[in-house]
Amino acid sequence: MSTEPVHVMVVGAGPSGLTLTHELLRRGVPVRLVDAAAGPAPTSRALATHARTLEIYDQMGILPDLMPKGRKVQKFTLHQNGRKLAALDADYSELTTRYPMTVMVDQAITERVLRDAVSRLGVEVEWGTRLESLEHDADGATAVLGRADGTRETVRVPWLVGCDGGHSTVRKLLGLTLVGDSSETWLIADAVLDTDLDDRSIHWLRTRYGSLMAVPFPEQGKWRLLDTADASYDGDADAVGERFAERLSLGVGRPVRVERPTWVSVFTIQQRMIRSMRSGRCLVAGDAAHVHSPASGQGMNTGLQDAYNLAWKLAAVARGEAAEALLDTYSQERVPVGAALLGSTNRATQLIQLKHPVAAFVLPVMFKVVTTFSALRSKVSRKIMRAMSALDLSYADSALSHPATAPGGDGPAPGRRLSELTEADLARPGFAALAEDLRTVGWKLLVGGGRSALDGTLAGLEKRLGDWLAVRTVDDPAAGPAALPDPDGALRRRLGLTTAGDWVLVRPDGYVSARGRAGETALLATALTAATAGLVTDPLSDTGADTRAH
Repeated sequence: MSTEPVHVMVVGAGPSGLTLTHELLRRGVPVRLVDAAAGPAPTSRALATHARTLEIYDQMGILPDLMPKGRKVQKFTLHQNGRKLAALDADYSELTTRYPMTVMVDQAITERVLRDAVSRLGVEVEWGTRLESLEHDADGATAVLGRADGTRETVRVPWLVGCDGGHSTVRKLLGLTLVGDSSETWLIADAVLDTDLDDRSIHWLRTRYGSLMAVPFPEQGKWRLLDTADASYDGDADAVGERFAERLSLGVGRPVRVERPTWVSVFTIQQRMIRSMRSGRCLVAGDAAHVHSPASGQGMNTGLQDAYNLAWKLAAVARGEAAEALLDTYSQERVPVGAALLGSTNRATQLIQLKHPVAAFVLPVMFKVVTTFSALRSKVSRKIMRAMSALDLSYADSALSHPATAPGGDGPAPGRRLSELTEADLARPGFAALAEDLRTVGWKLLVGGGRSALDGTLAGLEKRLGDWLAVRTVDDPAAGPAALPDPDGALRRRLGLTTAGDWVLVRPDGYVSARGRAGETALLATALTAATAGLVTDPLSDTGADTRAH
């Protein structure tokens, strides 16, 4: 383990905390990761891993370890009182990605993969270490940690991040208030089923008792079951299994046998969020910042994406490569995502429960129409995928996005992600090189058609910002180790780099910050100055002010 002074303490070793720790370590920032639990949780909580999260795992370098452990789901099936009303295939036709799917993988497995990745970078989780008090000032945070053996430790760190869940101690100690309300209570159980239900699909079932959901686990025969109408549980897991067996059988119209559940939980749906994810030198991410219904399976995904957004910004500040003001963009970008998530999960919750008495009569007619007309079926599916996948997320309104007249073609606009690639795209060398480059950790400037049109500018950039900005030419033929080979010109066309010297500036998380023509150096300078929150001024000059730590 590194003996360097810790720059960041992360409280909470769930998916958000582990992702944040991993990405800080990849950027050379020393981290300490503590968790109040005695050890890893043995049961799964979240299951669904959506497309944008799979892209992030790829950019982190852990997807090969995780993907084989999951089950791909690309369908949604609806049943009512013994009839199958519709089966909707996932339609990603308007959402370009290499991962047009949801992968069901136990959160316990996800956390194990992330812990192993963090361990390879030199950090182990300090289990049984509870945050007891927290004070912070303009220079850092002072935390008192308590352990199960009764010992205490006072720690001073420059930065502290709470990733400690819906009951976050960090959030409470910072006085950050969750705004919203609580609504329904659902019963959740994990059990092995003896059934012929399609295990490549999520199933929504309506009976006279109300609505159920059945979600397949990666393990053969195991399912996550949700009862939205009856959350009673007196500790008798066998009775819960029998109740689900009766209702599932009514829903599909044939016997379903449910083994004794391995895990049962009563879940009161909270729809709450905070208005700011930062208080000075302390920040929060994941469920510590927003809690909501499990209806669309987005909680873990959103928290992990919070951490991925925060990590590169906090690393830049901790390493002296950007001013603290860069962290203001974390709340600016992620609070609206949390607010939108509460809205979409609230709608999903209402849809799944569907308590209106006329629903039993309306649903068969509605889904008969949906299944009859393919265009309508695709439209419904595309809407679901947009809401769930996070692929359509844009940071266009961020202070880090700088709109300008596009240099031509159909390149992604500022605020859009650059990873809009399909599996077929990767057969072309330019796209394969781009996918590999997105796995690196810094800012990138992609320049079309060789260096000649921006030679003077690039020389200044590499001299001033070469430690955190990688300049990549998109060339035919490839011109040196800094080039992305693009012999057929397909990548240049996709990125809109139609003229020599056109450029695209890309954030470390793969979103476009700015784009322009060869002559638009003022726009490039503005974008790079914003990237350091003003710490570097006149970045294209050899003589501009540079107050970064070295």
